[in-house]
Amino acid sequence: MIVVPDGIQFFAGVLIGIMALLYVMGAVYAMRRWGRRRMQLASNLPPVTVLKPLHGIEHGLYENLRSFCDQDYPEFQIIFGAQNPDDPALNVARRLEKEFPDRQFDIVVDPRLHGGNHKASNLANMMGRARHGYVIAADADIRVGRDYLSCLMGPLQEPGTGVVTCLYRARPWAGLWSVLGAESINNGFAPSVLVAHFLGSRSYCSGATMGLRRATLEAIGGFSTVSQHLADDYLLGALARRQGLRTVLSPYVVETTVDEPSIRSFLSHELRWLRTIRTLEPWGYLFSGITYALPVSLLGAALARSRPAVLILPFVVLLFRVMLYFETRRKKTMGVCGSPLWVIPVRDFVSFGLWIAGFASRRVRWQGRNLSVRPDGHIEANKE
Repeated sequence: MIVVPDGIQFFAGVLIGIMALLYVMGAVYAMRRWGRRRMQLASNLPPVTVLKPLHGIEHGLYENLRSFCDQDYPEFQIIFGAQNPDDPALNVARRLEKEFPDRQFDIVVDPRLHGGNHKASNLANMMGRARHGYVIAADADIRVGRDYLSCLMGPLQEPGTGVVTCLYRARPWAGLWSVLGAESINNGFAPSVLVAHFLGSRSYCSGATMGLRRATLEAIGGFSTVSQHLADDYLLGALARRQGLRTVLSPYVVETTVDEPSIRSFLSHELRWLRTIRTLEPWGYLFSGITYALPVSLLGAALARSRPAVLILPFVVLLFRVMLYFETRRKKTMGVCGSPLWVIPVRDFVSFGLWIAGFASRRVRWQGRNLSVRPDGHIEANKE
């Protein structure tokens, strides 16, 4: 049995507690700075193609897809794509095609697979019908305002831009697991993205929005190039940066609905995200433990043998966590709604436990399939 000297243990406890506090203070600062951002509106509005990959029915699908059809933008094409001709989401696409007869609609049903990532394969199949020189791909569970395309085209037309992406807020559908899932995004994931962004990282690229020139997409090999990877959005941004282009985080915030009907669904989604991140960024994943500030600060206090000077840290961390909660709810920052205040400590402790579980395996479940993420980011189906 290894005995750690009290001095080292105390120092470790204080260090851990201070790191957790510095992170949550930085998150509040980053969120407030984000609230002072300004939209970069385009001086001209060229035609653009919007790709919407479909996979089954989910809550709010009609409203989500409709928000992309009802844009205050002069000329744009919308392509809905599915791999299964019996996919019920196609009925929603056909309904919208009738509702907006003046829009440029295309519906692509193509079962071809270019790799283990079915969504990226779907996007690759849809590109064969794209008509315009700018392309924006967004997941089917995303909802936007009528100014979405106009706001994105400003940064997308800037010289040197490779990919434009968006931060997103989450609205829980119903039930405890949906509330916990939304809180993970609103007060966990989104602040951590902003902290990394303001520290200089430009690796964030999300399927919530990926806007790029068609020429850029073709230069990196198209969506089929990322179809072997689970994190296709992350890799797409990385490939564009290898071309000497930058990834731009748009000031525009989109919205997603989180529907976790059961604890099994909740755990499956959370572990898929965590294990994917651990595979792609192992060191980043390790140090991301400090973002679960409440349990980490309590762990620090326990290591320091609960000395009075250290016990104050968890209380200060809690204060800043509450500040962060209210900061995300300001309309100028994220405009989050739907999760009660008591969720903060529950979510932090659940997240910390799942972060630990993320080290245990590279197996994930996605779209009804059991997959393994290899160290290079490729995915392969598990043998039953």
